[in-house]
Formats: sequence, structure tokens, C-alpha cells
Amino acid sequence: MSGSGAVGSGPIGSRAVGSGTVRDGSGTAGFTQPTLDSLGTPLSEVTFCVVDLETTGLAADACGITEIGAVKVKGGEVLGEFGSLVNPGEAIDPRVTRLTGITDAMVADAPAISSVLPAFLEFAHGATLVAHNAGFDIGFLRHACELTDTRWPRPPVVDTVVLARRLTEKSEVPNRRLGTLARLFGSPVTPNHRALDDARATVTVLHGLIERASGHGVATDAELVEFCRAIPSELQRRKRHLADGLPNTPGVYIFRDADDRALYIGVSVNVAARVRSYFSAAEQRRRLRDMLASAERVEVVECAHRLEAGVAELRLISGGKPPYNRAAKFPEHRSWVRLTDEPYPRLSVSRKPPAPGTPRLGPTSGTQAQAAISAIEAALPIRSCRTRLSPERLSPSCVLGEIGKCAEPCRHTVSVEDYAAIAERAARAMDGDPTPVADAVAERLAELSEAERFEAAAERRDELGAFLALAAATHRVRSLVAAGEIVAAGRAKGGGWEVAVIRYGLLAGAVRTPPRADPMPYIERLRATARVVEPVEDVVDAAHAAETRLLLDWLSRPEVRIVLSERAWASRLDGAERWDGAVPHDPSPWRR
Repeated sequence: MSGSGAVGSGPIGSRAVGSGTVRDGSGTAGFTQPTLDSLGTPLSEVTFCVVDLETTGLAADACGITEIGAVKVKGGEVLGEFGSLVNPGEAIDPRVTRLTGITDAMVADAPAISSVLPAFLEFAHGATLVAHNAGFDIGFLRHACELTDTRWPRPPVVDTVVLARRLTEKSEVPNRRLGTLARLFGSPVTPNHRALDDARATVTVLHGLIERASGHGVATDAELVEFCRAIPSELQRRKRHLADGLPNTPGVYIFRDADDRALYIGVSVNVAARVRSYFSAAEQRRRLRDMLASAERVEVVECAHRLEAGVAELRLISGGKPPYNRAAKFPEHRSWVRLTDEPYPRLSVSRKPPAPGTPRLGPTSGTQAQAAISAIEAALPIRSCRTRLSPERLSPSCVLGEIGKCAEPCRHTVSVEDYAAIAERAARAMDGDPTPVADAVAERLAELSEAERFEAAAERRDELGAFLALAAATHRVRSLVAAGEIVAAGRAKGGGWEVAVIRYGLLAGAVRTPPRADPMPYIERLRATARVVEPVEDVVDAAHAAETRLLLDWLSRPEVRIVLSERAWASRLDGAERWDGAVPHDPSPWRR
């Protein structure tokens, strides 16, 4: 971390605003003359603290902060920088790791948010906070204050996304993403989903937008606030009554139209507050504003706690496929990696779930599935051609056989039995120990690095990373399903326990116990009344896997305790989980 000393410039909104009223001799009010304070502070004298966060997910009330980066500027000059990794107290989703590069190992020894937050607030004291899509970053910071019993200082906030919507045209930028705007304004730093670099890029964007705002007569902090203040639309004001009477409890909310069709499904630990936000100036997403035009009522499914609400949301979205939801709507479109059923098997990407108990990876995106296949094919002489081969007749060969990358079953240079051993090695890499694949690709990385073919090395590295992450995620899901019934409980905010009964990777029941009450009677009643789940030994489809992953995220939280487990819940010592996150960004060779 690094920072500067105190800055003596007043932030936006920090000055008292008043006015002087001039009266004529009769005592009648004439005109109102603003005081100097009401005119605001010149922007060149305002201290801005540009902040960016990296997190474990999108929901501030359900995810943790993994990194804080901030740059303090005044008059176009950098006064100081702040940067720190943060231990979020929970596992980082592999998808987030691939986006940010931040792994569980990187944050394992990092300070907790309870230590980093006070240091950041001290660094930002007295400044106007600036962020790109500020609602996201400020939401996480405010929630962190709640968790650590820290007073939120309520600083003025400027959102560069809002400014960009006012000050840029579609003809010059296709969107208002940070990377797009950084290129527009010539940022020397390219955003890369790391907090400090993204904050540095946002500084350039802020200065470019302020320069444009000056052409609209914006010269002070007060004028900047007024210029970027969003106003709720007439539609939002007219539909605001839909939020009346909703509960302040965890649950799922469903916007429905006049035909009772589900338009949009969301989840929150406080349904009333979340639904009200759709009718405020903070909601700027055109897609959801369009949804409000058709909404006629809001239905609420109250839940015991946020885990049950998250599972209910997942099930409702995949079952009803509301038109205005995007994520989790089509689990059946997820992809699996499996071996084909033929004399000379090959690896294939399929949307059809493999038979339970058969070697597989997934479900995942088609892109990650294909990358995982490329990693295995680079390590083993398994064929990659799509021709259906027969042991009774020869088929045309390809260049891979000529260069020794394929066993050439097309030319019958390998018997069905010997080729089956190659396919078995691929199956073990997917279901068991991925070390042979990792070692083979590592050797190839070393060769490419030695030859200074860094782009090719980066491609192989990314393929290996995709394979190892997918294998680890697949093994975790299958191990939880195979464990049968698990009862777990996490400390609830305000006291008591949030309890879940999990059966074969599905949520069977949930309850929140009262504060200072013995939780065991509640747990026994919950087990007796929980949903009956058909016993399975493996994941049956992508929707099942999605719910199991949600449960795994919750179970990995440090505040969650296992009450009982019907069977052993364990991972293989030689399995892919020990490799998860081990692929470095530097394509030089490594061993583990």
C-alpha cells in the first residue's frame, strides 16, 4: 500500500449551501442571491479518489472483496495510490480467477477486509469517490462497512459511466466499458481486471470526461454533481407502487406482466429494498427499464436465508426462462467433454449429459470445453478427427499422424486394444489424476518459451488452465453428490444459524434458528420434513450441477460448519483440485 498525506481540498457537497435573500424597503422579497459556497469548489481544486474493486462475484450482500485499488488526484496530478489484496474469507470462483488472475493462493495470506477497509477509508478521507459503474464498487464498500461495524462516511460519488453516457456518442464508442473509454481517451494503462490498474485507467477517463463537461459549462464540484445526477424516468415513478408492502426478508422476487408471465426473477437478502431500487435513478439498465414497462405486479417467494433464496432463484429462472434474465436461463445449453462410444474413441463436446459414472468434464461453456480437449490432445496421442473409424477398413490419414501427434488408428497402426489404453489415459485425466497432462503440456511450454514463441506458449498455458480448472470443478461437484446427505450451518447476522440440508447435491431444506436457541431441535425437525431426493451417485444434468456448485460456494465459506455427513465427503489426493489455480501467467515451465 502507498498513500499521501491529508489533502486540504473540500470534496463535492462538503461545503454548506446557503443563499441570501434581498428585500426591498417594504420587506417584500426581491431576488435570491447565492452565496459563494453554493457555487461549489472549482474542479481543479477538488480531490478525487478513484477506486476500483475486484470481488468473488456480483452481489455485494453475498460475495467478498479480493482487491482494492485507488488513486488520489487533484488538479490533474496524482497525490497517492493505494493497493491491497484482500482475503475474502471464501473460495474464489474459477471463472472469476480466469477473469482477474487472482487465485485463492494469492489472497490466502492477504489481510482481511476488517484490516484493509479502515486503511482505505483513511486514504480516501475528504475526497470525492470516483468509480466506473460506481453502484457496484460503492455497494461492496458499504456492505463491508456493515460487516465490520464501520461507519460509512457517505462521501460524494461520481460515476464515470453516467458521465460517459452524457458526454460520449455511439458514433465514437460502441459501449461505455472501461476498456473502450480508456482507449478513447488515450489511457497509458490498459484495464486488466486488476484493481489498481483499472483505477489508473479510470483516472484518465475521468479527466477526459471532465474536459468535455467543461464545454457544457461544468466548472465546479456542485455543477458536476448536478450534471451527472440521474433522474428517475416517468415510467419508474409511475410503477413505484409495485414495491409497496414487500417484506424486508431474504427471498426471490418475480416481476410479472398482465398475463401473469414472469418477466424477470431476482434474489436479495432484503427483497423490499432491492425491488425499490428498480424505481430509483440508480437503475440505468435499458433492458430492465423496458421490463418495467410491462410489469404489473411483483411476486415474492420468502426464504429462510440467502442460500435458500439463491437456490430458489436458480430453479425458477431455469424452469420459467423469463425473457429479461440472462444468466442461468439455459442450463441445458451448457457443454460436456466426454469420450465417444466407438472402437476408436475421441474427445467430443456435447450438450447431452454423459451417462452417470462415465468419464466426463463439465458442464461448462463450449469455449472452455474445447480448450480442455486441446490440452488433453496436446498431451496424449488420442485422435482428434471426427471421422467414425472402423477396425475393419482403413481411412485417410492426416498430418497429425505424420508428425507423431496421433496414434493413427485410421491406418490401423495401433490395435483396438492398444488404442483403448490411450482412451483410458484420457479418461483418468478427466476423472482422476491430471498430472500426466499437466507435465506434458509443461514440457511443451518450456520448449515454446525456449524458442521465444510466447504467443503459442500463452495459448497452451490457457488451454491447460482451462482443463485443470474444469477438472477441479467437476470433481468437487461429483464428490458432493456422492456424499449423500450433508447438514451444514452458518452463523447468521444478528444471531442464530442458517441451516441447510443437502441431499445428493441438491438443497432439500432450509431454516434459520432463533438467536440464543439450541439449534439441534430445529435441525432434527428440518431433516424429518426436508424434501426427499432420489439417491444418485453422479450429476444427472447441467441444472443439477449448477445447484451443486451454488451449494459448494456456500459450504466453502469460513463461517459454515458441517453438522453431519451421511458418507465421507472427500477429494482424491491425486485429483485435479490440488492443481486448481496452479497455472502461472508466465508461460515458463513449472513442476508441482
